[in-house]
Amino acid sequence: MILYPAIDLKDGQAVRLLRGDMDQATVFSDNPAAQARSFVEAGCDWLHLVDLNGAFAGEPVNAGAVESILAATDTPAQLGGGIRDLKTIETWLDKGLARVILGTVAVENPDLVREAALAFPGQVAVGIDARDGRVATKGWAEDTGVMVTDLAKSFEDAGVTAIIYTDINRDGAMQGPNIKATAALAQAVSIPVIASGGVSSINDLIALRDCGAPLNGAISGRALYDGAIDLAEALAVLKD
Repeated sequence: MILYPAIDLKDGQAVRLLRGDMDQATVFSDNPAAQARSFVEAGCDWLHLVDLNGAFAGEPVNAGAVESILAATDTPAQLGGGIRDLKTIETWLDKGLARVILGTVAVENPDLVREAALAFPGQVAVGIDARDGRVATKGWAEDTGVMVTDLAKSFEDAGVTAIIYTDINRDGAMQGPNIKATAALAQAVSIPVIASGGVSSINDLIALRDCGAPLNGAISGRALYDGAIDLAEALAVLKD
């Protein structure tokens, strides 16, 4: 199972939010590129990037910070937030991203997801952010009536490379991931699922790995910044 260190970008800085609230942002680094290098030096195989401002604006906002990260390391990176048209997808992939994450448009324009997955095989993931089992969009600001599993299943034949499933109520709260819901989603679809939200200890990572569902990986942010998880130790545990 892959551990994806998260770098969430707000106003050019690496931050963590509590349950997606932009007014509850803790700044952990004003040098996202240096933060990325520290994760890479610890041995990570992937980076998970989020343009938080972009998620609300509907277009890239922290492009400079993302580009600085891509220039600082050759480690594959995936990015979500503000990616809502084919041109933006193509631009980011041309800049060196390994994978784009489509969230809001997966609900509002699923045909775009299919078109992108066909045009860029292996480089398009779907981000499903959920509150109480229902999908939220536009930086988690808008709740929909769409059920998580229904949305995931609708992309079974689209060529999507992964689903990043985030439990909003757990995100940044250091209360542990929603293992039951994540495992249920992974068992319901053939698309690889990446768990996000609430990972606060190595034991959480082990529990996700051993949940009985074929999870591709897990994303962790605050726990790495706070020191609750030592990245090098966690990577070693997951590889054993």
